[in-house]
Amino acid sequence: MRTTVLAAALAATALIPPAASGAAAPAAHAAPVRLGTCESGQLCLWEKPDFTGARQIHELSGTDIDSCVPLPPGRKVQALANRTGRPVTTYQSAECAETGEFETYPGGGTWVPQSPYQVRAFKIWES
Repeated sequence: MRTTVLAAALAATALIPPAASGAAAPAAHAAPVRLGTCESGQLCLWEKPDFTGARQIHELSGTDIDSCVPLPPGRKVQALANRTGRPVTTYQSAECAETGEFETYPGGGTWVPQSPYQVRAFKIWES
């Protein structure tokens, strides 16, 4: 199982001034991404980037631990928040196969405004 450092990488790149990174300075500053609403103990999945669009909520009481949970066909997930207190792995494969892309996010409050792939299933781990 691999653990992502996406949040740390995003934070680090946000601290590099445009001139230092070789990019031209933008004419106007983009508004920071606002975190979506996701309560403690929940895994929240959003249809669109930046915690927008339809939201799905999953809690431990209604989810089998260590089991693959495929999303309904046609559902899109592009942003997520893991506040379950347990690691969660998201999968590009609807069967949680490791042949496609997958990432594991720590459960202490991980916010991902843009998944690097289309999430089709997830698994909440015991620890």
